[in-house]
Amino acid sequence: MSTSPLLKTLLGTPSFSRRGLLAAATVAAAASTLSITEARAEEATDIAKLPRVKQTLVAPPFLPEHKQVADGGPKVIEVTLTIEEKKLVIDDEGTEVWALTYNGTVPGPMIVAHEGDYVEVTLQNLPTNIMEHNIDFHASTGALGGGALTKILPGEQVVLRWKAIKPGVFVYHCAPGDVMIPYHVVHGMNGAVMVLPRDGIKDGEGKPVTYDRVYYIGEQDFYIPRDQNGNYKKYEVPGENMSDAMEVMRTLTPTHVVFNGAKGALTEKGALKAKVGETVLFIHSQANRDSRPHLIGGHGDYVWEGGSFNDKPDTNLETWFIRGGSAGAMAYKFRQPGVYAYVNHNLIEAVMLGATAHVVVEGEWNDDLMSQVSKPAPMQQG
Repeated sequence: MSTSPLLKTLLGTPSFSRRGLLAAATVAAAASTLSITEARAEEATDIAKLPRVKQTLVAPPFLPEHKQVADGGPKVIEVTLTIEEKKLVIDDEGTEVWALTYNGTVPGPMIVAHEGDYVEVTLQNLPTNIMEHNIDFHASTGALGGGALTKILPGEQVVLRWKAIKPGVFVYHCAPGDVMIPYHVVHGMNGAVMVLPRDGIKDGEGKPVTYDRVYYIGEQDFYIPRDQNGNYKKYEVPGENMSDAMEVMRTLTPTHVVFNGAKGALTEKGALKAKVGETVLFIHSQANRDSRPHLIGGHGDYVWEGGSFNDKPDTNLETWFIRGGSAGAMAYKFRQPGVYAYVNHNLIEAVMLGATAHVVVEGEWNDDLMSQVSKPAPMQQG
């Protein structure tokens, strides 16, 4: 039976190299052997005594149900991430991308745990997929964030457990190796984890900061090839665009910069909701490029720019900075009703490329905070 040119290309990449797969397996086996004889039995006994909680993951911008302050001691948080290669439309012009996704969304779903919990992830690669995949958790502690221990081919699954010892918000993403790392990430294969302190998040004086709502905004840069007429190209199967996409990626100039997978995903029917007097926690991640979130008409009351809840938050920021490959958090109490624009304040990316969300806030208007003293009228002379 002959092999298609596409599969030959894929099998020739580092992500699909059988030699690379065997090497990774050897490294993983060696690492496992070192721990099995000395620590695993005792560790497994301790973990076996912990309560286990199955966390139902939900599509962004929402988060799974969770308590802001931990109830009791550490737990094993069980989650399932199913890898799906699927075609998505990313703008109102019908531009398509074969997205590489966790649980079918860009970004992948948020996972929530508390400091001291164990996160046990069942990672599944659907048999209908054609690529090898894995996962690298920035929230975890261990070489490659678990990437070497989670490489799976279509039709396989693997279970990884890691301990949440760093409170904060963190990126996770696919990292199969070499050029396939950026290829997978810029095709949507990333998400985030929130590890809350057991006693909840705090302000700079150690006082509790609670939130009434929480939203997850995953910023995604896409690099869509164009044909000779300048139109965005479409492809029949995942990976078929690899050569073309690599050329666009090398320019470091995205064709789209969007929130939650598509231009307009968080506006109009997808707009976020809030009420005057509510405090909303916004979690913002960018797995590949720097970003500058800004809430037009509001401020970052508390901003954990680097994502660490162990650090004192900055206060009253107009714009904050999210480094590529990281996530940050911002809490704001809405004081006026209206439609707020949450944007990447590279306004070219916000307005022209798609990095804009809307927050529709209900409530009573406060003239003391803002009022129109006079309506537009002809200029007075003299």
